[in-house]
Amino acid sequence: MTELGGLIARRIALTGPISLADFMAEALGHPRLGYYRRAVPVGAAGDFTTAPEISQMFGELIGAWLAERWLAIGRPAPVRLVELGPGRGTLMADALRATRAVPGFHAALDLHLVDTNAPMREAQRLALRGYAPTWHERFDEVPDGPLLLVANEFFDALPVRQFHRTAQGWRERMVGLDEQGGLRLALAPGATPFASLLPDADEGAEAELGEAGRALAGAIGARIAHDGGWALIIDYGAGTAGRAASLQAVRGHQGASILDRPGETDLSAHVDFAALAASAGVAAYGPVGQGEFLRRLGLQERAQALKQRAKPAQENAIDAASARLIAPDQMGTLFRALALGDGKNAPPAGFTDTPSDDTPRTFT
Repeated sequence: MTELGGLIARRIALTGPISLADFMAEALGHPRLGYYRRAVPVGAAGDFTTAPEISQMFGELIGAWLAERWLAIGRPAPVRLVELGPGRGTLMADALRATRAVPGFHAALDLHLVDTNAPMREAQRLALRGYAPTWHERFDEVPDGPLLLVANEFFDALPVRQFHRTAQGWRERMVGLDEQGGLRLALAPGATPFASLLPDADEGAEAELGEAGRALAGAIGARIAHDGGWALIIDYGAGTAGRAASLQAVRGHQGASILDRPGETDLSAHVDFAALAASAGVAAYGPVGQGEFLRRLGLQERAQALKQRAKPAQENAIDAASARLIAPDQMGTLFRALALGDGKNAPPAGFTDTPSDDTPRTFT
């Protein structure tokens, strides 16, 4: 058992079983030993790979989307450009490089990164040198003002509660101890307060409830309603999100047990986009599949432009990256995009069949 696993086990021995949400919060966010405090999770040497690491095209298109929304809200200066969970800074670096030619955009930007991972902050500092980002532990630390926010694969790592429908009603799945003092999963013997939030279902049904994600969406929506702006959330989540058990663990690009090696294993769950949109309380667009979203933003045209100055091996890599981002059997449909805005502007690019005429196409 890891050091953090031992601390969690001692907590349970003293106070009793804890919810899966509490376990996730400790395993991922413990101040010293949490996975997202100390691990370098992204990339071949880490535990998973995100879309910005697959191809520069992803970040470039997100940059175009952000610039178009800045134009739509009247070119405010300054505008708080915020990324939640920026990884190695790859997405934001590509987005900023792609939008250098948008008149006035970079001069208006005040860049803020929300991240708790000290090793990753160093990578972000290198990737974004010259842009003077400010780092925060939480979104509510970002100064007030018009907002442009992007969160790619961030909400999936926020804690979720998990429930199972028994003959007696919904019962919450808890983390307790086995006879040897190891961690194990078990159902609470009676109903917990959160069970009352779930709709009735047949015996054997599973459900998840993400309080942290809903609360953050509400905070983002409140900021947009007060100061104006837009948020783009891209993450994975099937249509059954919230109505099934999706919590999973990954270590070294391989599946693992949820309770295995806390602090050294990534935990994530499918994002309930409908719950996020409802919690935000502002205009919402989508979710649409990542493949359709990127196609509407011009990914295929961008790929062709890159291939015109590429060598044959590079052309094959561009084609492979494009397929991975948009193919239905890869990231194209499981990953989805949701936009939140103040409702005072035209629908954002990528969420309608026809891109906005103002969508910047100034890639370099």
